[in-house]
Amino acid sequence: MASNWPILSLLIWLPIFGGLIVLVAGDQRAPLVRLLALVFAGTTFILSIFLYTAFDTSTAATFGVYYYLGVDGFSVPLILLTTFFGPLVVIAGWTSIKDKVHQYMASFLIMEGLMVGVFSALDAMLFYVFFEAMLIPMFLVIGMWGGPKRVYATIKFFIYTFLGSVFMLIGLIYLFIQSGSWSILDWHQFPLSLAVQKWLFLGFLAAFSVKIPMWPVHTWLPDAHVEAPTGGSVILAAIMLKIGGYGFIRFSLPITPDASAALDWLIITLSLIAVVYIGFVALVQKDMKKLIAYSSISHMGFVTLGMFIAFAVFQNTDSGRGAALGVEGAMVQMISHGFVSGALFLCVGVLYDRLHSRMIADYGGVANTMPWFAALAVLFFMANSGLPGTSGFVGEFMVILAAFQANFWYAFFAAMTLILGAAYSLWLVKRVIFGDVANNEVAMLEDINAREALVLGTIAVAVLFVGLWPQPLVDLMHASVEQLLQHIQQPKFSVAGI
Repeated sequence: MASNWPILSLLIWLPIFGGLIVLVAGDQRAPLVRLLALVFAGTTFILSIFLYTAFDTSTAATFGVYYYLGVDGFSVPLILLTTFFGPLVVIAGWTSIKDKVHQYMASFLIMEGLMVGVFSALDAMLFYVFFEAMLIPMFLVIGMWGGPKRVYATIKFFIYTFLGSVFMLIGLIYLFIQSGSWSILDWHQFPLSLAVQKWLFLGFLAAFSVKIPMWPVHTWLPDAHVEAPTGGSVILAAIMLKIGGYGFIRFSLPITPDASAALDWLIITLSLIAVVYIGFVALVQKDMKKLIAYSSISHMGFVTLGMFIAFAVFQNTDSGRGAALGVEGAMVQMISHGFVSGALFLCVGVLYDRLHSRMIADYGGVANTMPWFAALAVLFFMANSGLPGTSGFVGEFMVILAAFQANFWYAFFAAMTLILGAAYSLWLVKRVIFGDVANNEVAMLEDINAREALVLGTIAVAVLFVGLWPQPLVDLMHASVEQLLQHIQQPKFSVAGI
């Protein structure tokens, strides 16, 4: 990065510092608290734009001098995604959160800084601290402002995520003992036996599969989404799930490439189960939040599929383009899913603020009373279905193309999401948005106001931008993808340790 000032440190600590300021302001100054939260979140997003403009896309990785911070083509898009949603979540909760506003806003600001820390840490212990610490604000958000079963949801959320992380911690300590370094970049070059790699791979899998989440450790996510307030659901779906995918790219693939190649069949199988089976589960949901939560699990299956399909492509062809297409497609899918899922949860939040119900059966004919909302909601659900011209199409199409080069049946089952995604998305649209006005409550609904239009409209622009012109995003990550693929093609284990 062509910058001499500590922009990564600013992106991490500015929102955390802002969160502390907001806490000090207190709940008696709610208007000031909202304004301060917006200023800190907005400033962080503007700084992240400088991060993007200063980033050299021809470089695979860049490193800072501040406690092992650095970014590459994998982390920069995810940092931008994180800071993009920061001010939007503040604006979305402007009037809906009335109790303990300062604690609510502080939780999101602190969480934003910790998530940026996860995406920029190059020291393994620093990564682990950020990785675990970001759970605390989300735990509080669900537990304090969540629904009637929020205690159950928070405990389940904590147990699943914490237990998975314990196995990763054991792996990190082992690598430190063997290498004498906490540097993630040093570990990328450290030789390990195939047997050791497999154990480390399984430890990483335990942590990152829960975060995504992959089948069968996905059951905490629907409960967390249903009980979380709208802002919590947005950050959980748009950002936190991506940390699992990022972990595979930063740890599993480069540190244990031989184990990743040997066990790629496991990840591919679990990914296809998520795409197909969870798609059917989403189809029968009666709660809009649960439907979108299961949809997220299904779509995130494309992320892990794209990452690990590379090994199957290498076995069938000498060309690395198909493998690059899979990894780049996985990254594009993560960014797209962040936009689309975040927007869908915001849409549900708009309806819930008015009718205080998330049940599909309580709605019908919303387009008659909320035409502007209906137009935006339909756009996001079409993107969720993979409509060409939207961001939802690009990543999935890239992964399917890569899957064709690996195995026809991989591509066949992956393409099922185009049918299932359209089925549950458009069926929900039919029942909620279109048709006759279902009841008097729907007849009295008011269309979105300027604040809500700003939030949803901003995300709509992002969804269309990535869908119509994904090249800047692909160019941003291309050098890092090429370096990763070159690295994983080279055997890393020592002959004596096989």
